[in-house]
Amino acid sequence: MKETFAQYLDSINKSYCGEVPPMIDTHLFVDDLIHLLFPIKINKNINLQEIEIRLERMELRLKELLIPLQKSLKKNPKGISRDFFLKIPEVFRELLKDADTFFKSDPAASCVEEIILSYPGFYSLCIYRLSHILHYQGVTVLPRVMSEYAHGKTGIDIHPGAHIGKQFFMDHGTGIVIGESAEIGDNVKIYQGVTLGAIYVERSLKNTKRHPTIENNVIIYAGSTILGGKTVVGHDTVIGGNVWLTESVPPNSVVYRQHKAIVKDSKDFTEPINFII
Repeated sequence: MKETFAQYLDSINKSYCGEVPPMIDTHLFVDDLIHLLFPIKINKNINLQEIEIRLERMELRLKELLIPLQKSLKKNPKGISRDFFLKIPEVFRELLKDADTFFKSDPAASCVEEIILSYPGFYSLCIYRLSHILHYQGVTVLPRVMSEYAHGKTGIDIHPGAHIGKQFFMDHGTGIVIGESAEIGDNVKIYQGVTLGAIYVERSLKNTKRHPTIENNVIIYAGSTILGGKTVVGHDTVIGGNVWLTESVPPNSVVYRQHKAIVKDSKDFTEPINFII
């Protein structure tokens, strides 16, 4: 008897690894944790007692998310959840400094509250710093589900394994990609469309450094692509827009792409202006 598509689909579904966190519950956990840290996002004041109760409940919820993964975990879900929330105060203080950096770096911002409420770069950075804790506790899948949730909302793709220093700033943010083994120092500014990626990808390179190192006080302008695990951008360097870089740059450099812009009077311009692509 010929196998039906339903039977084939059923067999494929059963072959998948069952050790994955529930995606919807993970998204709700992320939202509730962000709202607990920054209750102005839901226009609500939370008193001390309620904060304490919610923190306890969030710790329990994280443990429940980790239970399906416990065969692959180095510690039990309860221990990982406890350690995660012990690190939250430090991460929260770091995020406050990040928010202040966003405010000081963007003249369009009227207050820090505007950063917290509406800046996709700050939201994505929040999720990164939280998922990064779990990644380095050896948790599989769950940190990626968290980071991809932020990616879907903001267009910013930060792998939870990346190392990002203090006072990090992403302006606009759309299209930014930061790979797993990227290392970013303190006080770095990155604009939209920047990629910190690998020169090429093979499964055998899983445990090698594939992504670049960006040292302190570097600015990378829109559309630039920096590739390779051996590529180091030295401190206090400025990378101009649309630069393609696969080799190291010494400190205090200015790297830019030289191009020519031609301005003509449209009355004397004979070529078509309404280009069709």
